[in-house]
Amino acid sequence: MITPVMVAAGAAGAPEPQPDPSAAIRCIDEVTSDDSFYGGPRASDVYDNRFRGSHAVPHLSTHVPQGTATWSNWKGEDDLILIASYVPDSKDNSIISALDARSGELVGTAEIDNAHVGGIAVFEEQGWMFVAGAEAKTLRKYPLDRLRQAIENSSHIAQEGGDIEVAGGSSFLTSHGPSDTLWTGSFESDRRGVMYSYRVGENGDLSGREGPWQVPTKTQGLVVTDDLFIYSTSFTRPNRSNIYVVRRGEGSTDLDKARLRCVRAPSMSEGLTVFGDDVYLAFESGAAYYRSDPDNQPRNIIEHLHRVPLAELDELAPRSGPTG
Repeated sequence: MITPVMVAAGAAGAPEPQPDPSAAIRCIDEVTSDDSFYGGPRASDVYDNRFRGSHAVPHLSTHVPQGTATWSNWKGEDDLILIASYVPDSKDNSIISALDARSGELVGTAEIDNAHVGGIAVFEEQGWMFVAGAEAKTLRKYPLDRLRQAIENSSHIAQEGGDIEVAGGSSFLTSHGPSDTLWTGSFESDRRGVMYSYRVGENGDLSGREGPWQVPTKTQGLVVTDDLFIYSTSFTRPNRSNIYVVRRGEGSTDLDKARLRCVRAPSMSEGLTVFGDDVYLAFESGAAYYRSDPDNQPRNIIEHLHRVPLAELDELAPRSGPTG
């Protein structure tokens, strides 16, 4: 059963943006040396001078990492970075790997029913985790108390209730921004997608849909702060990824009018999350599934999260003036 989302009065009539499939935004791609902290060709000076290597991603021999999220104070004062991963071309369970946010140590691994798990979001006050479902516009929800047990025991956790249908798509999710707001949107390989936001209730119900916001082509991950939308975009093994930093506020619903910067990043970037003062970025290129074909290797093979101070990304987005 798929549970439809309650929509606030008037929200259903909000006009859809009309993305131009041929529209392109210039991304900063200057490279002035061959030295980098990751394997393969450099992406750009701007990326390499700001990001650095971080925690190792587990289970790369069997699973492909996708969405990421942060769970603060999951057990006392301990914090987690969660990485959702799946097995391509298989009905095997997907997993949620729980890393100690400070040390990177693997604390435990919860199994969930098979899905692409492109997005994951945690709501600590409400007590829920949302994960992208098996269908393109569906979410699954899980109580945090049972997720805690599944991580501690490295066991399976079943979803609560039926799949939840959302507008726009569930290719990526995030809970950053207001503590009761879920952001969810669509990956489109040849045109810009859209995203919406919802309020999360104590029982995990979604209401009050707002949007749409236009998102870049090939969006894989998202972070939302009070001031910024930060998008991770990628598609195919040989192509560089992009990191878009968009200043929220006037014009941010339309990328052609937004105050933004785009920076080239290593190939096959996926989910983004925030812990402390840093943004963490995952890649699927380190998975054995993508490294197994010697004739079709990723441009960059990355087996660790990358991190960057949020303040350094904030500096990239213009505070006034036209799109850049």
